Amino acid sequence: MNDSKPNREVHCVTDTDLPAGTSAGTRVTATDAARVLLSEIIEDHGPVLFHQSGGCCDGSSPMCYPKDDFKIGLSDVKLGEIDGSAVYISGSQFQVWQHTQLIIDVVPGRGGMFSLDNGREKRFLTRSRLLTKEELEVLAVNANENT
Repeated sequence: MNDSKPNREVHCVTDTDLPAGTSAGTRVTATDAARVLLSEIIEDHGPVLFHQSGGCCDGSSPMCYPKDDFKIGLSDVKLGEIDGSAVYISGSQFQVWQHTQLIIDVVPGRGGMFSLDNGREKRFLTRSRLLTKEELEVLAVNANENT
């Protein structure tokens, strides 16, 4: 009789186990798969931007829009860029997520109704990890230098 229990560990993104293509020390990064899908969308639609959804249905979906079609709000916060495409989040949502690095990834499925990844049978998904104390200190210094 085999008394061993199945491995039911939860796999989390950590500093030592970032997905391929991502980097530490930034507020936003992307996997190789997300960068490929992003380049396909840019090829079809031109420059784009991301806005991290805060809605009830798409809370983990970064919405991808044509750059000139989306109006950035006065309270929106720019987290950074992925291959030249800006990534924004609402100010109120940033207050909750400010200690977190967002990792844009790709999974099978349909994108948000108005997001450019819709209809491609794969969609963007936001994963996250807590930023380290050292990363937060560097980000704070960089933010102060840019104001």
